[in-house]
Order: sequence, then structure tokens, then C-alpha cells
Amino acid sequence: MEKLVEIRWHGRGGQGAKTASLLLAEAAFNTGMYIQGFPEYGPERMGAPITAYNRISTVPLCVHSNIYEPDYVVVVDESLLKTVDCTSGLKEEGAIVVNTKKTPDEVRSELKGYKGKVFTIDARTISEETLGAYFPNTPMLAAIVKVSKVMGEEEFVKDMEGSFKHKFASKPQVIDKNMEALKRSLQEVKGIE
Repeated sequence: MEKLVEIRWHGRGGQGAKTASLLLAEAAFNTGMYIQGFPEYGPERMGAPITAYNRISTVPLCVHSNIYEPDYVVVVDESLLKTVDCTSGLKEEGAIVVNTKKTPDEVRSELKGYKGKVFTIDARTISEETLGAYFPNTPMLAAIVKVSKVMGEEEFVKDMEGSFKHKFASKPQVIDKNMEALKRSLQEVKGIE
């Protein structure tokens, strides 16, 4: 059976939304999926709103455009809910995942009438407690894998450990911290039934 999942990321420059979308693409590729992971370039600067995308499919991908009707939306910075229409085109059978201390019900009132599923995760607290600094992309990456089920959680954790060992070869002390952030995030997504 053919399966295509489209994800749109909303974040701010420097928060790692682009990096997270590329890590998700790499992990999905390693499970045998066809993938795309790309940012939408504009006047990129630290703190400016950015958008990134993922397409993950069981069949080759022939579309090479931005994603206008995503299955899932990841909001790395909740302040963007006030300035960007994050739910634009978001399918009601899909979901939105927001980095916030709020509950899904509290966030729903900020979503301009979106009727689909809402999930939240406190990526700030998780990253500060595990990584010692605010890097929301690792927790948000785990959250979207949990919500979208684009791959099995064990498979994802194993692949990310290999990726972190490669990425942080010169800083091995951060590998365990990133793994702790990933595993904790998989457990702390709010809205999972």
C-alpha cells in the first residue's frame, strides 16, 4: 500500500527546525523510505520565522514543491501561533504538535478553528534539563515521530544514536544527553490517547 506523509515545520532561525527536518528525512531514508527534507529560503536570520518541510513515502517522490496541505505541522516556537497561520492547509485528519507548557486544549483556542488533533510538548524544559541549554529541535523531532508514526520508535532511537555519534564525533559527551532528550520526549507528548 502506498503511503505519503507530508510535514511542515514552523520555527525561528537558530532553533533547529531545518536541522530537525533534515534529521527526520535521514532517519526515514535509513528505514527504506523515499524522502525529502528541505527549508523554504527567504531572508534567513537568527530569530526570523522559517519554514521547513518533509515528504516521507513508500514510493518514489515526483513532486518537488513546498507543502501546502500537510498531514502534520510542527511548531517549534509557540509565539508563531500569533503571527503565522500555522494551520493553513493542515488536514483535519492530521495533527499539529506545538512546543509549549500548555495543554492541547489550551492551545486549541489559538488555532483559528482548527478541528484536528492537537499535541503539545514542553521542549524547552526537556532540552534545558537534558542538554543544559535551549535546543528545542531534538525534543520536537521525537514528538513528531511519536505523533505521526512515520517509523517505529525503537528504529528511530537506534538510527538517531548512530546519527548523533557521527554528528557529534568531536563532542561525544553530548551524545548521551541528546539520546536522553529524545527518549524523554517520546514519553512526554501530551494529547496521546
